Amino acid sequence: MMIEHDTDQPVLVLTNEQSWKLLEHTAHGRLATSAAGSIDIFPVNYAAANGFLYLRTTPGKKLAAMTVNPQVAFEADGILSDEAWSVVVHGTAEVLQLEADIEAARASGVTPWIPTTKESWVRITPADISGRHFRLGPQPELLDATN
Repeated sequence: MMIEHDTDQPVLVLTNEQSWKLLEHTAHGRLATSAAGSIDIFPVNYAAANGFLYLRTTPGKKLAAMTVNPQVAFEADGILSDEAWSVVVHGTAEVLQLEADIEAARASGVTPWIPTTKESWVRITPADISGRHFRLGPQPELLDATN
């Protein structure tokens, strides 16, 4: 996705639409959970579809945390040779139980990366999305205030 910056500003605040497009074309990110006074961050693969983020997981700490406290943060980013981007989503995680919801999650295309059985499906409903795009380059020279 080509993102144009105005003038020579190295940081561009992305629109929700630009942020979502970047999420749709990426398959990995980090999920932050908070439960029992502990904050954890998990690397995950995911799919963005129909305004939701979908994950597959197994029973364990990540799934338990989302069940206890469904408020989560999710972050995905991309880094190329001359540009980078980062998108953060705050939302509510829901472990899917209804077959129609699970079918929608399956249709998103999210699949496990490692050879394990992951049959717990999670849907994150975004409440807030923010993104930044960065043009990479060296730090500009500081002007000498004494001259």
